[in-house]
Amino acid sequence: MSGRILIAGASIAGTTLAYWLARHGLRPTVVERAPEPRMGGNGVDLRDEAMAVAERMGIMPQVREAAADVRGIKFVDADDRAVARIDMSRLQSGGGEVEIMRGDLVRLLHEAAGPGVEHLFGTAVQGIEQDGDGVTVSFEGGASRRFDLVVGADGLHSTVRRLAFGPESGSVRHMGHYFAFAKADAALAEDRCVTMYNLPGKMAGVYRSGNHAQARAYFIFRSEPLTYDHRDTGEHKRLVRQAFGHETSWRVRELLAGALDDPDFYFDALSQVRMPSWSSGRVALAGDAAHCAAPASGAGAELAIVGAYRLAEALATAPDHTAAFRQYQEGHRGLVRREQRIGPNVRMMVPKNRLGMWTRNVLVRSPLVSGGA
Repeated sequence: MSGRILIAGASIAGTTLAYWLARHGLRPTVVERAPEPRMGGNGVDLRDEAMAVAERMGIMPQVREAAADVRGIKFVDADDRAVARIDMSRLQSGGGEVEIMRGDLVRLLHEAAGPGVEHLFGTAVQGIEQDGDGVTVSFEGGASRRFDLVVGADGLHSTVRRLAFGPESGSVRHMGHYFAFAKADAALAEDRCVTMYNLPGKMAGVYRSGNHAQARAYFIFRSEPLTYDHRDTGEHKRLVRQAFGHETSWRVRELLAGALDDPDFYFDALSQVRMPSWSSGRVALAGDAAHCAAPASGAGAELAIVGAYRLAEALATAPDHTAAFRQYQEGHRGLVRREQRIGPNVRMMVPKNRLGMWTRNVLVRSPLVSGGA
């Protein structure tokens, strides 16, 4: 094997994988549909093993410097009065977790990868043809190239997964909710706080890090599966407007107006990816494409970084790609299973009715949850 490996997706998993493959002397190429690394997104958590990998990459000092420094979560009523709080500074005092904005983490990973990684921006994988010696990949625009292996790190709606494993319906499980992130006016948020306002089956919130001038609005609503184009931002905005456009309480109207004006508006289903195997011949999957745990888990970055590290180690040390893919899956499957058990997180954020909202607030006010003495 010559070591030519194509990675689809320049986000957390793809860029981490490229870094480690290059360090092992292999020849990674990263293809990304966007014209440059995508720097948007909400806060993500680095935990335990992911922090250890980031330490080995030499980026943990920069990660800590760019940390989101959010100190608490506040649940409010329509008059903006706090009805419950969670003190995150006490709950995270052990130092086993760092929250950082997704865009900041992608930037640090991209800088760490350096010139040893080839990038193809502004195009995407269109076709994959495997044979005994390698994979011929065709790209949007008509170009094609030959690689030894292909890794799909292209997210929940992975093109590589569809081409190599079949339709999305066979691996993606809808979890009854849709969510959106977008920019927000920092004046609408309490500094270093996540503020959440609930209506039955819905939540509107605003996230403000002390280290960032720009706040983030986010919206979640309960729904059965909807039919829409996951790349059509106009359709995404229509769905969120449909869910929240008639709400006039709290700051929903202001947050929604700002979000709908944001060209980087992001919308998707709350879903998990569950697959019996993350490889098919010379094609493998990493990150959300392989095992999305859903944003409510808070584990996406952790799974992406740790999984990419394990896959690179396996490809560098195993006798062939078949053994490497098996080693990767056996080593990473246990962590994925644990993190995909997201428990009551979604029910706490988006109670189904007003009784659920009241119950959640009572539970959150208890010292065990709130972080109080």
